[in-house]
Amino acid sequence: MRDFNTWLSGFRDSIADYGYYVDFEKVHRNVDAIKVELNILNSLVGSKNIEYEFESLMKRYPEVIKCIPLLLAVRANEIYCQDENGGHLFKFNIEKYPNNSHKHYNLLKYFMRETGLFDLLENRIVNNLIDYVTGVETGLDSNGRKNRGGHLMENLVESFIKKAGFIKGVNYFKEMYIHQITDMWGINLSAISNKGKMEKRFDFVVKTDDMIYAIETNFYTGQGSKLNETARSYKTLAWETETIDGFTFVWFTDGKGWISAKNNLEETFDVMEHIYNIKDLESGIIGEVFK
Repeated sequence: MRDFNTWLSGFRDSIADYGYYVDFEKVHRNVDAIKVELNILNSLVGSKNIEYEFESLMKRYPEVIKCIPLLLAVRANEIYCQDENGGHLFKFNIEKYPNNSHKHYNLLKYFMRETGLFDLLENRIVNNLIDYVTGVETGLDSNGRKNRGGHLMENLVESFIKKAGFIKGVNYFKEMYIHQITDMWGINLSAISNKGKMEKRFDFVVKTDDMIYAIETNFYTGQGSKLNETARSYKTLAWETETIDGFTFVWFTDGKGWISAKNNLEETFDVMEHIYNIKDLESGIIGEVFK
């Protein structure tokens, strides 16, 4: 019998790799896509008559309009702003750009002035918009850490599955739905699909000669109600799969976020045979279990 507290004490603070913090390849790719337009806008840096020069630039190179939202760290073609003069919807999609519209030019200039972008340019608060937008893209990309973090545990578990000798598409499969498992191996999974009414996707499925192993993975660095919900739902799933011959549910989880939800995790640990952490992976648990 494993001791829960000993098992929990081995949980990690983080599994962030070097690419977790900023995807610089994506940052540079996004900047390169608008580098020409940004260089055109650079002509406004230090302008002494910025409203006139901005309008002239818009008339000659209307395609630069698509860069403006990004200067405010916004990924959108339309921005709504409200002030004492009412609400305005500013459109930055060149396909919707009304050429030679004096009203629209005035509206754009109003937007640039009120948001502080004219001040940013004419007073040389920034000297190069390519460098500035590279910084903006870096900041925006940091918002993607949650998505990248969600895949870190999956990638880690997959690396150990491969080390154990399993081959993707042959005897292990990624992101597999219940109906796909049923179709491939003819196993009745109605006990965990509410008689076919609910569709669930497992992170991995490993197939051996005698068993189908359905795998879920996650890593939690912070606390929250989701941890309790996850522990409860996986406990129920483990109970339900016990009634299915030739099918085993396996859960790999880790992260110090579980400290805040240790009671619910312990309840699941007490009833679930195949729940493991990263330390278990490093100790060769896949080779021991997946036979």
